Amino acid sequence: MSVTSATKRKRVTIITEAAIEGRLLDDVEKLGAHGYTISEARGKGGRGVRSGSWGPSANIRVEVICDDATADRIMRHLWDHYYNDYAMILFAHDVEVLRPEKF
Repeated sequence: MSVTSATKRKRVTIITEAAIEGRLLDDVEKLGAHGYTISEARGKGGRGVRSGSWGPSANIRVEVICDDATADRIMRHLWDHYYNDYAMILFAHDVEVLRPEKF
């Protein structure tokens, strides 16, 4: 398969508290995401060291690949509804995907 047949999409990455996982994922799907990937996240930042153990004190990393409009909706919604009250890092990158109909 040739990379020249790839299609541009956005990858939205959300690193946040595991305690809000269910609510966050419901919102992401309602905003138009077709799917997501979740992994454990560890690190240190403005709110101190976060362990990698699963549970309410853990961090998760959620990645969503979607079109530009969906990425904008997700980022705006998270900024408006989560950013002030939860430890959260949010960023997006342009990516190229094969089988764009999945995203």
